[in-house]
Amino acid sequence: MVQPDSLAQLLSKIRDCRLCEEHLPLGARPVLRARATARLLIVGQAPGTKVHASGIPWDDPSGNRLRQWLGIDADAFYDTDRVAIMPMGFCYPGRLPKGGDRPPRPECAPTWQPALLAHLPAIELTVLAGAYAQSRFLATIRAGNVTETVRHWRRYGPRYIPLPHPSWRTTGWQKRNPWFDEEVLPELRRRVRALF
Repeated sequence: MVQPDSLAQLLSKIRDCRLCEEHLPLGARPVLRARATARLLIVGQAPGTKVHASGIPWDDPSGNRLRQWLGIDADAFYDTDRVAIMPMGFCYPGRLPKGGDRPPRPECAPTWQPALLAHLPAIELTVLAGAYAQSRFLATIRAGNVTETVRHWRRYGPRYIPLPHPSWRTTGWQKRNPWFDEEVLPELRRRVRALF
């Protein structure tokens, strides 16, 4: 009988993955963090160029905003005993011709996420940052778009809290949707505090 990989073996395999390297302009550099003790899971989109260069997830202005939304500092955010970080695509996917990053490569999530999630038994809250994470994890129960999915955040609890992607583009979105700061962020911070 073949024994399942340990989490350490699985993370090593993911970091060595070259499945879609031919499509990646900067080459493969899978970026993620996980330990079996983590109680909070952050699911994002895919690394940007800064994260590709550093190898540290959310090591960019979007990460700063996400940490502010969560109400935790970088030390807590990068504490792998408490926080697992898994993007939809583990490598930088490249730029779109008119700006912005390409979508996460479609190979990553179905290839690696089921096994990775099976090694994270302590997860109590999964933060879904952006449309790609919401599409995969909420599937048919999500609302028609990110705004409506986030607006109806209560229907996905207590397991999930959907958020917009915390890029600079979200600044205007937050101003147009004051309920996010008034309702979603306080509950998100309360839930995160409870896990810590």
